[in-house]
Amino acid sequence: MGKEIKFSLVYRDMWQSSGKYQPRVDQLVRIAPVIVDMGCFARVETNGGAFEQVNLMYGENPNASVRQWTDPFNKVGIQTHMLERGLNALRMFPVPKDVRQLMFKVKKAQGTDISRSFDGLNDARNLELSVKYAKEAGMISQTALCITHSPIHTVDYYVNFADKLVDFGADEFCLKDMAGIGRPAFLGKLVKALKDRHPNIPVEYHGHTGPGFSVASMLEVARAGADYLDAAIEPLAWGMVHPDIITLQAMLKDAGFSVPDINMKAYMEARALTQEFIDDFLGYFIDPSNKFLNSLLVGCGLPGGMMGSMMADLRTMHPAINMALRNNGKAEVSLDELVVQLFEEVEYIWPKLGYPPLVTPFSQYTKNIALMNIFAMAQGQPRFSNIDKDSWGMILGRSGQLPGKLDDEIIELAKSKGFEFYTGNPQDEYPDALDQYRKEMDELGWEYGEDDEELFEFAMHDRQYRDYKSGLAKERFNKELEAAKEKAGAPIIVQREIVEVPRFDAEAIQQKYPDALSLQATVSGQLIWQIDVADPSTAPVIGTKVEEGDVICHIQTYYGIEDVKALASGTIVQTEVKQGEMVQKNQVLAYINK
Repeated sequence: MGKEIKFSLVYRDMWQSSGKYQPRVDQLVRIAPVIVDMGCFARVETNGGAFEQVNLMYGENPNASVRQWTDPFNKVGIQTHMLERGLNALRMFPVPKDVRQLMFKVKKAQGTDISRSFDGLNDARNLELSVKYAKEAGMISQTALCITHSPIHTVDYYVNFADKLVDFGADEFCLKDMAGIGRPAFLGKLVKALKDRHPNIPVEYHGHTGPGFSVASMLEVARAGADYLDAAIEPLAWGMVHPDIITLQAMLKDAGFSVPDINMKAYMEARALTQEFIDDFLGYFIDPSNKFLNSLLVGCGLPGGMMGSMMADLRTMHPAINMALRNNGKAEVSLDELVVQLFEEVEYIWPKLGYPPLVTPFSQYTKNIALMNIFAMAQGQPRFSNIDKDSWGMILGRSGQLPGKLDDEIIELAKSKGFEFYTGNPQDEYPDALDQYRKEMDELGWEYGEDDEELFEFAMHDRQYRDYKSGLAKERFNKELEAAKEKAGAPIIVQREIVEVPRFDAEAIQQKYPDALSLQATVSGQLIWQIDVADPSTAPVIGTKVEEGDVICHIQTYYGIEDVKALASGTIVQTEVKQGEMVQKNQVLAYINK
């Protein structure tokens, strides 16, 4: 039997790579035991990244979500891991030192075993405290090497970076190939070099599938000695996300590795639940293009995790760019043409900006500069006419040292604006803040929460936490969801209080209506049937008084047995049926009395 390869399910990243939102806590709690039953995952990425912010954005308490979501995995010994951004922790801008320290204590108390820490610039200084605080809290400190492809990002570059992380006390390495542009052969050489230098440190590979290298990359890193591979499950595998576990398991098994078996019954159930969550509301926020691979990403190197927000930005800017082009006597561009322009512009400016690895938040900053360049040139202005404050912070060294040298054009532009470059430790610029948040919570009468988790959430996500506490977040999300559904032409669903389901007596119904036809629902949760009426004009409208001879369906729903009358057209009637105690599992019977 060959070397053992273990798998980690990146369920959090599956959603955040595909859309704006993620499953609610009640949905996560439903799928957790099914993931356990699959039997093939040693680890599950449960939280971190934007997880907490997303919870707050639709009015849920992220602390309750993390505790309930990680609990089923903790009970069976499946390790849970989170993603954090070093200096930026769980947000897009720097975090005070005391808030970073509290984060690790809170997340460990909530059931998170491993902290995957990365710095978007691969500046080791920004990860020193992450390693220290994670280990103090009793977590495994996994430090990430942000993978990209450039003349300066060599094997030696990454090994030297890894050496510094080991000096801090890092327990594991992660090759964070966030855009999936790491070339397979290069990644194999890098893993071998890391294993040769640090043979006792586990290596985990995290590679998105966007440009199409990921499966080959996973085979190469496995052969070179990697210990863990990150995987996904359909219907949110491939595209801009990660390879599906079935493909990876079969490939590695054929190559002679020792890999766990997959409980396919549980896999299909997890797949169905994920689709159910998409159908519920999450699908309204997933860009269809995220389901497809795109070789254009090989050149620009943008990560799959930001494709959703990027497409939203492009759709917003598209009309303004075309207006500027018209005003300057130039031809308009389609959205597809604009996408290609953006990729080419990112590829052009990236070396000028010092080759920052294109990962959050620096991928967003680079994309923003490129998009504003396109807009400026459409207006007849030069490149770099409009650079936002956060992007300037990256350029000036406020977030850490850029891997490469800035272009002289950028340096001169900064000097012309009177900007100064910063060479100190970025953390020193952000003083401790917990005391001021404690004071405000005391004044507002807010509880610090178990293990100070509410204090942490307030200090980490100030604005979003206020909106959550006031109810504004939930109200705003509901309006956004209604607008998304309306735009998609979704049916209006009437929500009713769930009541106890009475026993469905199929025999009694059949005796009462001996000529009735029984129909099986096509999918669980929805019943659609065709009503044949000789003269459609005689079919009553729903809601009118039932007369003898009317077309009626008797339906067993979550709310009991209901009579639903035909539409006046006599063609199709549709009703929502929530899964409950039914005649047969995942089936609903409709009896049509003609």
